[in-house]
Amino acid sequence: MNRPPSKSFSFSARSRSPAARLLLVLLLMSSVFLALAQRRSFRRWSEGGGADESSRTAREVESHSTGTPVWTNAPGFERDVFTFARVRYDRGGNWGRGGWATDLPDSDLNLSFRLQQMTSMKVDPDGRILRLTDPDLFNYPFIYAVEPGGFSLREEEITALRNYLLNGGFLMFDDFWGEYDWANVEEVMAQVFPGRPWVELKMDHPIYHCVFEIKSKGQVPNVGLGIESQYDGITYERPDAQEVHHRVLLDDQGRIMVFAAHNTDNGDGWEREGENDYYFHTFSEKIAYPLGINLIFYVMTH
Repeated sequence: MNRPPSKSFSFSARSRSPAARLLLVLLLMSSVFLALAQRRSFRRWSEGGGADESSRTAREVESHSTGTPVWTNAPGFERDVFTFARVRYDRGGNWGRGGWATDLPDSDLNLSFRLQQMTSMKVDPDGRILRLTDPDLFNYPFIYAVEPGGFSLREEEITALRNYLLNGGFLMFDDFWGEYDWANVEEVMAQVFPGRPWVELKMDHPIYHCVFEIKSKGQVPNVGLGIESQYDGITYERPDAQEVHHRVLLDDQGRIMVFAAHNTDNGDGWEREGENDYYFHTFSEKIAYPLGINLIFYVMTH
C-alpha cells in the first residue's frame, strides 16, 4: 500500500494564513529586540557599566559586580594620596576583544581600597580616567591600560606616552591573551619606543618581594572560567595563552617603564572578588591583589 506524502511546514508567505504570518512577524520582532537588548547589555558590561567620554573617575560609573567600597581621607590632604588612573584609548588591532573600560569601576576601586587597607599608603577613593593627551597625565605616576590586544594610539598619544614614560611614569598592561593580542601590544609600543626590546621579568626582582612574597607568575582567569577551574583545572582563555608572562620595557638606566601582565586577568581578580568564595581565595587573594599592590608600592617607592 502506498503511503501518503508526509506533511511539512513551509515558510512561504503565500502558504500561510494571516494569523500565522502575524505570529511569524511577532516572533521576528521579539528576536530583533532580544538581540538588541543583549548587545546593549554586553556593551554596557564590556564598557564598564556605562562609562563614556564624560566619565572622569571610576566612582562616576555604576558598579556591575557586588558594589564598591567607600572611604574618606583626612580633610585637607585630598591631593596627598595615590590615585589609580585608567587609560582611555581608541579601538584598533584586535577589534574582537573588550575595551578600555573592561572591569570598570569595581576593579579600580576594589584595588584602591585594598591598597590603602594593606599598606601605609593613603589612596584616592574615586580613581581617575584619562586619555594620554590629558594635561593632568603627569600628575599620575601609575597608569593602567586593560585589554591592550585591541588598542591603538594616535600620533599625539604616542608622543605623550613616550614623554610620560621617559620622565618617570609607569604603565601597566593587563588582561590580554594569546599571541595575536601580544603582537598588537608589540606593534603599538614599537611606535612609542622603536627598537627597545621587551624583557621577561625574573622572579628575583624586588617587585615580587616588597609587600607580599610572590613566588610564581600566577594566572588569573575571568570569574566564570575561574569558578569552573576547581573542577577541570583550566585557567587559560585560549590554547596559546597557557603560560603567564610578565614582560617589561626598561629605560636607559634600567628603570621599569612598562609592565605587561600577559595571559592573565588581574582586573577580574580585583573586580569579582565578592562573587564567589573559591574565586576570591584562589585568584583574588593569592594572585591578583598581591601583584597589583606590589607593583604600585614598588612604583611609588622607586
